Amino acid sequence: MFHYADQQLDQWLLDDISGGDLTTRALGIETRTGEMQFSCRSHCRVSGAFVGFKMLQKLGLNARILCADGTDAKPGMPILQAEGNAAALHLGWKAVQNVLEWSCGVATYMHTLIQKGRAHNPHLHIACTRKSIPGTKALATASVVHGGGIIHRGGTAETILMFANHRRFLKNPDDWNANVQQLKAAAPEKKIIVEVDSMDEAKAAILANPDIIQLDKFSPEDIVKVIVLANGRCLISAAGGVNLENVEIYAATGVPLIVTSSPYYAKAADIKVKLQPTD
Repeated sequence: MFHYADQQLDQWLLDDISGGDLTTRALGIETRTGEMQFSCRSHCRVSGAFVGFKMLQKLGLNARILCADGTDAKPGMPILQAEGNAAALHLGWKAVQNVLEWSCGVATYMHTLIQKGRAHNPHLHIACTRKSIPGTKALATASVVHGGGIIHRGGTAETILMFANHRRFLKNPDDWNANVQQLKAAAPEKKIIVEVDSMDEAKAAILANPDIIQLDKFSPEDIVKVIVLANGRCLISAAGGVNLENVEIYAATGVPLIVTSSPYYAKAADIKVKLQPTD
């Protein structure tokens, strides 16, 4: 389970309803009672249900999760339901729908990406970077996990990852052994990851014995070559440009870890919302 601060839940609501619902007021239906149900129009991996549930509760509605985050929903299957007065139902309608559609879209993409990759590489893991769309990190992190993926780095303080942009500031940027040893000494409890941009850098990095070598935009053919060169001395990961269209090609190299940002830009799921009176 993921925790969401009340301030964040309020903000997702306020983005849409800070002025109330003018149409509901104008029609004079605010005090009527009713129910609202969110369901998927096509198959999806559910994410955002718990967030939607909490948002609806904040509006004073009696909400229930019918399909939990991380599970698969078939077409027409209800995900979330709420009961209460019409004013609150209409306030929660679009705000919660937006959360569900974006979150389910990311989770479904992530799940499909893993399924396609593991068809060629059963032990493959796919991690998503911290380059989520600004303002969506809380939802994005949960959606990736609900889709079966892992988080590459939650933030810069979470792991050691040395990029070329770090090395350029060093006295001897090409002394991979010294630089890796410095990182190990400074952060002994952390795994050391280094990113390389060429085959020559990969060869030098292997000799330095980091825990993980991240290959940035390497071709599938070169990924295979690096795996052979490493011969189990360190974990090899492939990053850059991996998506639904090419994941099978990269997975077939035998690389154990793929790093990508593509799920964050998935097509939103199609969530149907039906409101009806109960009084």
